[in-house]
Amino acid sequence: MQPWPGSPYPLGATYDGAGTNFALFSEVGTFVELCLFDEDGREERIRLPEVDGFVHHGYLLNVNPGQRYGFRVHGPYEPEQGKRNNPNKLLLDPYAKAVSGRVDWDQAVFGYDFGDPDSRNDDDSAGHTMLGVVVNPFFDWANDRPPNTPYNESVIYEAHVRGLTMRHPDIPAELRGTYAGIGHPAMIDYLNTLGVTAIELMPVHQFLHDHGLTENGLRNYWGYNTIAFFAPHDEYASRTDAGGQVQEFKAMVRALHEAGIEVILDVVYNHTAEGNHLGPTLSMRGIDNDAYYRLVEDDKRYYMDYTGTGNSLNVRNPHTLQLIMDSLRYWVLDMHVDGFRFDLAATLAREFYDVDRLSTFFDLVQQDPVISQVKLIAEPWDVGPGGYQVGNFPPLWTEWNGKFRDTVRDFWRGEPATLGEFASRITGSSDLYQDDGRRPYASINFVTAHDGFTMNDLVSYNDKHNDANGENNRDGANDNRSWNCGTEGPTDDEKINELRARQRRNLIATLLLSQGVPMILHGDELGRTQHGNNNAYCQDNELSWVDWTLLEQNGDLVDFTAAVVEFRHSHPVFRRRRFFQGRPIRKSEELRDIAWFTPAGEEMSEQDWESGFGRSIMVFLNGDGIQDLDRRGELVRDDSFLLCFNAHDGDIGMRLPEGGYGSEWSVVLDTHTGEVFAESGSGVIVGVVTGDSPVGARTIPAGQELTIPARSLIVLLRTRIDA
Repeated sequence: MQPWPGSPYPLGATYDGAGTNFALFSEVGTFVELCLFDEDGREERIRLPEVDGFVHHGYLLNVNPGQRYGFRVHGPYEPEQGKRNNPNKLLLDPYAKAVSGRVDWDQAVFGYDFGDPDSRNDDDSAGHTMLGVVVNPFFDWANDRPPNTPYNESVIYEAHVRGLTMRHPDIPAELRGTYAGIGHPAMIDYLNTLGVTAIELMPVHQFLHDHGLTENGLRNYWGYNTIAFFAPHDEYASRTDAGGQVQEFKAMVRALHEAGIEVILDVVYNHTAEGNHLGPTLSMRGIDNDAYYRLVEDDKRYYMDYTGTGNSLNVRNPHTLQLIMDSLRYWVLDMHVDGFRFDLAATLAREFYDVDRLSTFFDLVQQDPVISQVKLIAEPWDVGPGGYQVGNFPPLWTEWNGKFRDTVRDFWRGEPATLGEFASRITGSSDLYQDDGRRPYASINFVTAHDGFTMNDLVSYNDKHNDANGENNRDGANDNRSWNCGTEGPTDDEKINELRARQRRNLIATLLLSQGVPMILHGDELGRTQHGNNNAYCQDNELSWVDWTLLEQNGDLVDFTAAVVEFRHSHPVFRRRRFFQGRPIRKSEELRDIAWFTPAGEEMSEQDWESGFGRSIMVFLNGDGIQDLDRRGELVRDDSFLLCFNAHDGDIGMRLPEGGYGSEWSVVLDTHTGEVFAESGSGVIVGVVTGDSPVGARTIPAGQELTIPARSLIVLLRTRIDA
């Protein structure tokens, strides 16, 4: 084929209806060969004819969607100088929008001979590695509209494409574990019944299964090993046609949007699957190693590693920054996703060595008219020095609040000296987010996530049990802040099982009634277990997949979760847009927007807060004190509630506050019995009770003592105020 000059932008392979433009950045490369492959694997090499601004480019007529391709970059091979070009290595386009094939880990995909890292290997890697695929950009979005759910009204469901659907009986077998499975009506109906507003998918960018895992018969289940930042992972597609995964992903997003559910992607822009200096040469390493990766200044054979994976992307380089920003915009504009959760986001803030909250990456995001308008969630830490940055991200960002997770776990397992911290976490963590102008919804609250115990295992195991991972139980966190409630693992003891069920309800209710944005781990509402494995990153099997037979066994927990979600949706006092002020709403009134009480019904004193043994507390939330406007510009008002927390191992009598706080209260949520009313304004009951008796019938006069059972949470609705 005779190439035309084409254009240096956009990068990657761009089909225009008549042919395809190919463009690849490489400052170090002297020239680039485009390699086209037919169905039989035969290769045709075409030298890209033009170079502009270090972008090698060319246009080919009649190259259509489905065409498989790669690049060979000619240039210096000087590892000690950070240069690793070798035209014998077929390279994946960093901008490939679909990927075909697998890495078979033959020696040919490495730049050196096994056993001799300083050698140079010139075996041709074609046939042993992946290829890019030209895709058709057209898709019938059918007037797709993003739900645009406000942060404070969001409930996020963290899920895995395979893990959520592989065992679902109502999804056809050929669609399980795929994007089509997530978009299937059975799955969408379940998400709507649960009441979640967004699904946060664990990595769907094309990733690799690590060589060491595959040798041991395992797989990189979680997917935090990205190799192509524009391509949806092909193993999650039911379609087998080249590039079909793109169309299937778009169809999933369209179906979820039609149901009012947002799609948030867990993205990994901090490193790639090429690993350290002993890793394979698959893409960026052979294109422009020094531009794409952070290298050790004194010896550029080696890579800076802030991620624990072998390398870190060089976000100081403008072309690497462009790659990340182009990828983000592509997923918003072309794939219609609604936001991103950034894995190990502190790495993106490392301008030189330390974490810098004003780094170039965050400046670019702030100014970008597309990316700045979607949900941006940081995992605010990495493994480098000073990497724990909870509360330190810029105002546009929200954060996984690891302090919420740790504090709520400690409180409900009865740890001392957690009362003040607990109060701060459930009211939005103002100590972390208020000073820089952020709102309570900057805190993404979670008790469990993919990394760690499931909620069932959190209340069933004191220790991790990761033997199935093949690392002699050395992997995974040792500090889990878990409590097995009396015995390790499954038991027939009814009292222990009842306590575990109550603890699950305590954790779910605390999560959903706290200020901030709640995130539920998929299957927690079903009582899903990983049998004590707290690091199931390599377990692509029934250990990690959601067991949908639990729906019948633990249907009461699903109903409880859905009822509390509805309760939250119905009451804006639990999802405020502004922090509590702790002072009277108006000068003429005495009531504050929030008040804290001891079990004796007295307002908390400084001495009470400093008590190292307090494990019970009441908090009054004033529905007249929200001080926010609704979409019509009217002042938001709600009912007022009293939340009674008892994390002690014994029952406690709590005297309901008197005076202006209320004269009569009704129980609307009880984690001891599992009963919940979902409600809407002025106490009109519209929800369902998940227990045997109507909780709305339990009314208690102010000043009377109410017994709060051991390790329970009771929520009361103020039903009357005497004049």
